[in-house]
Amino acid sequence: MGLRRPPYAFTELGVAMLASVLKTDTAVQASIQIIKAFVAMRRFLQTNAQVFQRLDFIEKRQIDNELHLLESDRKIDELFDKMDKYKIEDKQVIFFQGQIFDAYAKFESFIAEAEKEIVLIDNYVDLTVLERFAKKKNDVKVTIFTYPKTKITPLDIQKFNEQYPLLELKHTEKIHDRFLIIDNQILYHIGASLKDLGKKCFGFEIMDSSWIAEIMRNL
Repeated sequence: MGLRRPPYAFTELGVAMLASVLKTDTAVQASIQIIKAFVAMRRFLQTNAQVFQRLDFIEKRQIDNELHLLESDRKIDELFDKMDKYKIEDKQVIFFQGQIFDAYAKFESFIAEAEKEIVLIDNYVDLTVLERFAKKKNDVKVTIFTYPKTKITPLDIQKFNEQYPLLELKHTEKIHDRFLIIDNQILYHIGASLKDLGKKCFGFEIMDSSWIAEIMRNL
C-alpha cells in the first residue's frame, strides 16, 4: 500500500542467537538448516569471487565501449555534416573572420576534385599554400603563378616535388585577383590569398569557364 519500512530478516549471527533461545526439535533443525545455508552462501561467494570480479570488469568495459561508440557516432555525424557543407556544387560562399578551418577545408575540397591539372594564380604564396597542395591526387600537375619576389624558393619546390610531383612555379605581374583553375574546366575567383584564408572576411565564386583561356593568355 505504498508503505516503506525495513524488511524483517535474520543475519547468520541472529539465527545462532535465536537457536540458543528456541529449544524445540523443529526450531533447532530449522536454525541448523538456515546456518548451513549461510555457510554455503559464503563459500559460494568466496569460490566465485574472481567470476564476480570478471563480470564486473566486463560490465564496466561494456559501458566504456558503449560510450566510445556514442562518441564515434557523434564524430562520424560531424564528418558527414562537413562533407555536405563542403560539396563542390556550391557556387558562391562567404567565409568570415576566424573561419580558418572552414576556409581551408573548402579549398582542399577543390584540390581533391582535380584529376589532371591545377592552376593557381595568387600574387602572395608561402609554404602553407604548398601544404594544401600536398592533398592533391597522385599525378595531378600543379602550376602556381605568383609575383617574382615570392617567398617560395627553388629548394622548396624541389623538396615538394620529391614527395608530391609535379609542381611548377611561374612568375607574373599582370594579374591582381586570385584564380584557381581545375582541369581547365572549373574557374574559381577567390577573394583572398590562400595563405590568408579565414583571417578576414572573404568569398569565392565559380565563374564562367570560357574565361579560362583568356586569363591564361594574359598571364
